[in-house]
Amino acid sequence: MKSQFPISASLGLLASFAAPAQSQEWPRNVIHEAGILTLDAQPRTVVSTTPSVTGILLAIGAPLVASAATTPGSLTDDKGFFSQWAGLADERGVEVLYPNLTFDMESIIGWWPDLVVASTTGADSILPQYPLLQSQGIPTIAVNYSDRSWQDLARELGQALGVERGAADAIARFDDNIAKIASTITPHDGTVTIVGYQLAGTYSVGKVSSPQATLLTALGFEVAGLPDRLRSQVTRSSNFDFFSRENLTDAISGDTVFLLNGTQETVDTFLNDPVLANLPAVRNRRVYALGQTSFRIDYFSGLQTAETVATQFAAQ
Repeated sequence: MKSQFPISASLGLLASFAAPAQSQEWPRNVIHEAGILTLDAQPRTVVSTTPSVTGILLAIGAPLVASAATTPGSLTDDKGFFSQWAGLADERGVEVLYPNLTFDMESIIGWWPDLVVASTTGADSILPQYPLLQSQGIPTIAVNYSDRSWQDLARELGQALGVERGAADAIARFDDNIAKIASTITPHDGTVTIVGYQLAGTYSVGKVSSPQATLLTALGFEVAGLPDRLRSQVTRSSNFDFFSRENLTDAISGDTVFLLNGTQETVDTFLNDPVLANLPAVRNRRVYALGQTSFRIDYFSGLQTAETVATQFAAQ
């Protein structure tokens, strides 16, 4: 399914990226989540077992030849590549490493890559298979995309692949385009709360340090996190603080609400929830969707999320 707000249409952001200048300092030691890898030369054939990171690899100009694919659905193309970067992957000739996140050692060996980029977290983690990759002599680095911004991860991957300039250029392009989008937005007065509403049966509020909050701040909004009085009620914490449904009203302190992974249908459900009827954001109809790709912010989903916000505010 294509995005409702295609970034290629308005900003030309899926145009061919210039080839980044390459670093010549080899060999180098790469410290990663599963240990230290020594690379004698710059990788020329890279495969990704983590679709959650594939978009970043594309954005920084990595020599990516194949990526694992997730199960096809509403957020992917028919191969299982995420829709926000699938077009660019096709332009670059990136092939499916294996489908449905089903680890396939033979497929990896078939590419005989100079480097495998893997994840230690999420549904695409292959940490249990890391020793097998080592035993086959396949250079592998493992990253954790759950505890850092896409920009930090881009810098880390840029250093590992010798495309530091590509990482810096991607971050600069992103910042420039976010600034352009921000110039079209006039935020409401007051603060905003980012809410994970009925996501897999959970309820949460985004931290002010979360990637989504950082993005909204760059767009001119002031983000409020979970009120301190509810800290003892948090059941799980990452970039979002999770709590029970009965605490939902007290947890939302912002004058405006942005719904994580939200669509207009999600907004309507939120506005019609009787538990939330007395929230100022509900009474004033100041509830907005962040879009279906906002759950994990990277170069491409970040731009889509920003455009989703801008489109809703431009319609007022």
